[in-house]
Amino acid sequence: MISIGIEGTSHTLGVGIAMDGKILANERDMYKPPEGWGIHPGEAKKHHLELKDEMLKRALEKAKISIEDADIISYSAGPGLPPCLRVTAEFAGALAEKYGKALIPVNHCVAHIEIGKLCTGAKDPIMLYVSGGNTQIIGYFNGRYRVFGETQDIAIGNAIDMLMRAAGKQFPGGPVMEKLAKEGKYIEMPYVVKGMDLSFSGILTAAKNKLASQKLEDISFSFQETCFSMLVEVAERAMAHTGKNELLLVGGVAANKRLQEMCRIMCEERNAIFYPVPMEFAGDNGANIAYTGLVQYKNGAKPIEKSDFWQNWRTDEVEVNWI
Repeated sequence: MISIGIEGTSHTLGVGIAMDGKILANERDMYKPPEGWGIHPGEAKKHHLELKDEMLKRALEKAKISIEDADIISYSAGPGLPPCLRVTAEFAGALAEKYGKALIPVNHCVAHIEIGKLCTGAKDPIMLYVSGGNTQIIGYFNGRYRVFGETQDIAIGNAIDMLMRAAGKQFPGGPVMEKLAKEGKYIEMPYVVKGMDLSFSGILTAAKNKLASQKLEDISFSFQETCFSMLVEVAERAMAHTGKNELLLVGGVAANKRLQEMCRIMCEERNAIFYPVPMEFAGDNGANIAYTGLVQYKNGAKPIEKSDFWQNWRTDEVEVNWI
């Protein structure tokens, strides 16, 4: 059984193709705003509209199949930026109608989890999901992925991008900060964990205020160390609470080697197993969507007649009937 997956929740347009548990193609292109700018939803929408047919063609060529060979069209139906989500939904809906394929909406966050489990072999982990738009600590229980903790304001990836943008660096900010941090030393930053939730707006403001007086390398190092420590603390508490002995790190920020190192150390101290998602599937991509749509469809998900999207579709609103 073959699934074509279309991702377009934010800056990245991706088309992936999955056949059972194998990824056949994973083509994508990221919209990059002008220097000093954040993501403009309208411009990201234009990017997606211009490239959607090309991405599909590239994916089909890479997989060496035709669209007629596919059984289902899966698409990222939320959460995300409404203009981008609309492009994805309408493109997927048009393909499904034209070629007579089943249409399956996929939750973007759940797709990050499922591809992580597929690639690493994790069975029942706590998931630390960190990206530009989402920061959640998640675990499966009784038919759903439950959110044990999350950001109360902005996501960690967005906070990193905003700080690097304020420092005059180009999007995406994560790789820039990671490189700068290797040359930095620690300066004091606010540390905000509220029970199982986190807040990054205060540390972002504090870091911005230091730009005029401190080295960017020191700010980057300190920002990473503090924010990542907050994330690892809450993830460890979730593991202790649930008794789970696996940690799965997913999302775009999962590519950061320092965050991986901190998670690994914590897991070693707990005699737990740490699984970082492979780099190829850390950021937004169509393979995540293709594979998760296939999992849903094989486990009884009913195709929808007309494509739609849900801007605020939460991880814990999805019925996970495949576990």
